[in-house]
Parts: sequence; C-alpha cells; structure tokens
Amino acid sequence: MTQSLDFIELTILLPCLNEARTVGACVEEAALFLKRSGIRGEIVVADTGSHDGSATIAESRGARIVRVPLRGYGAAINAGCFEARGLFIVIADADGSYDLANLDEFVEALHRGAELVVGNRFRGGISPGAMPWKNRYIGNPVLSWIGKLLFGKQVGDFHCGLRALRKEALPKLQLSTTGMEFASEMIIKSLLVGLKVVEVPTTLRPDGREGSSHLRPWRDGWRHLRLMLLFAPRFLFLYPGLALIGFGGVLLVALSQGPINVFGVIFDIHTLLYAAFMVLLGAQCLMFGAFVHVYSRVAGLKPMSSPLERLLKPASLELGVLAGITLVVAGLLGTISGVLDWSVQGFVYMDPRNGFRKIVPSTALMFLGVQVMISSFFMGVLKIGIRRESPLSIPSQSASARLAPELTGDSAQDPS
Repeated sequence: MTQSLDFIELTILLPCLNEARTVGACVEEAALFLKRSGIRGEIVVADTGSHDGSATIAESRGARIVRVPLRGYGAAINAGCFEARGLFIVIADADGSYDLANLDEFVEALHRGAELVVGNRFRGGISPGAMPWKNRYIGNPVLSWIGKLLFGKQVGDFHCGLRALRKEALPKLQLSTTGMEFASEMIIKSLLVGLKVVEVPTTLRPDGREGSSHLRPWRDGWRHLRLMLLFAPRFLFLYPGLALIGFGGVLLVALSQGPINVFGVIFDIHTLLYAAFMVLLGAQCLMFGAFVHVYSRVAGLKPMSSPLERLLKPASLELGVLAGITLVVAGLLGTISGVLDWSVQGFVYMDPRNGFRKIVPSTALMFLGVQVMISSFFMGVLKIGIRRESPLSIPSQSASARLAPELTGDSAQDPS
C-alpha cells in the first residue's frame, strides 16, 4: 500500500517554557534522528508562554510551534499531542537532558506493537549532576514503588520525561491533569485501560538550563502521590475501612454479651466504646472511598469501569436513604430496650455496664444510619456530573475549567 505524500509517521514533541538556551539544540538533535533513521516525521514545540524567544529559536531550526494558553507540563503535552500529525509520538524535554539523536529503541518498540513506551533512567544511566540526590534515591524510587504496588505493573521509572506512544491510544486515556502529575497519569491510565506498556533503558544527562529547574520536588511529589491515591481508593479507604469494620464489629458483638478475658486481661465496657468508634471510622473510610471513586470519574480521572464502580452502580440515593433509616430505627429500638431494662430492674440495683452493652451498639447504629443517609445525598450530587462518554481531552480554557484547581500545575518540564 502506498503512503500519501503528507503521511507523517513520527512526531517528536517538546514541551517548552523559557528554554532558549537549549531548545534549538534539542530540535537539531531530533532532526538528526529523523534524517539518520529515514523516518518521515515532524518536530513540534508546545510552548506554554515563553518570554525569552524560545519559540522563535525553535521555529528557526525547523520546528512547528503550538501555542498553549495554559501553563503546565501536562497542558503542553496534551495540546502538542492533539496537534501532532504523526502516527507515533515521542515526548521529550526541551532542556537537553535526553539524547534525541538516538530514539531507535522507542520507535522499534512501537513497531513491535507497544502502545506506550517509557524510558527507564535507572537502567540506562544517570550522569553525575543530572538528577538531585533526593530525587534519585528517595523521590523517584519511592513513588515508582508505590505505583507498582497500587497498579501491579513493573514500570520502574514512573516519571521519566522521555516516552513514546501511539496517537490512536490517546482517546482511551482521557488525559486531563495539567501539571507535573501528568507523567504519572499517562502511565496509570495506560495500565488501567490495558494498553501494552513497555520500558526501554535511556540515559539522563545534566540539563542546559541557566536558572533553576521547573520542578518543585516536595510539591510536585505530593501531586504525584495524591493522583496515585485518587486512582486507587481501595488501598487508601476500602481495605482499611473493611478491616476496621470487621475487627470493630466482632469486638462490638462479643463485648455486648459481656466482658472478655484474654490471658488474664479483661476487656470490657471501655473496649466496647473503642469498638464502636472503629466501626464508625471504618464506615467513614468506605464512604470516602466511594466519594473519591465517583469524583475521579467526574473529573475524567477514571477511564474505565472497575469492580468498585460496578458495586456502586445500583447504590441509588433512595436505597441509601432506606438503609440509613433502617439502621437508625434499629438503633432506636436497641436504645428503647436498654431504657426499659433500666426502668424494670431499677438503675440502683443494676450494674450500669450492662445497660451500656445495649446503649453503645445502639448509638453506633444510629450514628451510622445518619452517616449513610448524608453520604447517599452527597453521592447523588457527585453522580450528576459523571460523563457517560468523554472525548479526547485537550488543554483549552473550557477543559481546564472543569478540573479541580488543586490538580493544576504551573510547571512545563519533566519531573526528574
């Protein structure tokens, strides 16, 4: 099959913010790779408002400029990907930290069927001075380990700024964050939707910036971690909530029958109170997990259904209110039973702890019922915003307006 003259196989995309010292050399390196490999391609610089002439320099070296109205690493890549004409897209930084003249392994992996190719700087080599020690030995390893734990894929470098993907995969991802956390979002969503993700070794060299890095390690590290937890509410809320309800519920039932002697240690009414609090806290965790999951769908952070979503689907507002009322009524009946016991036997002649064995669980049921009803109304509000079908997100003013303000960033380079 013959290809049309305007067919472009590869787009090399460089997000840029005030990189006048390095962007020209990066464009030249990318052009050298295209010439050497014989690949028909283009070089796109997504500029997020440079005021040092970066765009002019890049254009003079042969790059096509995409003007991005929003600041941010993610905003630049999202806009550049949307405007890319290539079948494949290689994303790199415009600061000179990656060797753009040698992208063969990334393109070959795409030709072999990979849908997202991520560079691994720890396998390929990090030159002296290329990465701050706290990023090299703490930030990147810890966040990548958390990513592997939560999403079950052996991606060893979640935040490498050199990666490649098939453009046809973009609509499946619904990428929406605009800051540094975009690097994590791309990998996480690719894993969630089942894209074929592979890693290749790559080298990192010192960048050519004159000033300080765009990266703010603590702030941007927190944004990466926060995004990971938004994608995995079961680890933050579901599992701890189930554990608290299970352990607290067993204690609550056992202690409502009387004190427990464990190796000479008596657990009685005080433990009963803590057990009730554990059940309430566990229920709160489950509800928060449900909120986070639904919010993630509203914000476009969940590209596919999950077991938790299927569990929540039949949980309507009416069903939640009915369950809450049932719990409150059960708690009221228990309370009435406890009060009647006091009135019949006489509080003076009765061990007050026996009354608490009914009153504490009954009070917990009433509080739990009220929690369920309030949470059901809040869940109903959140579900109003769930989009049934979401188009490819592009970083326009309308797209940014629907994002939570705290999820946006003001950086435009790789979170090394």
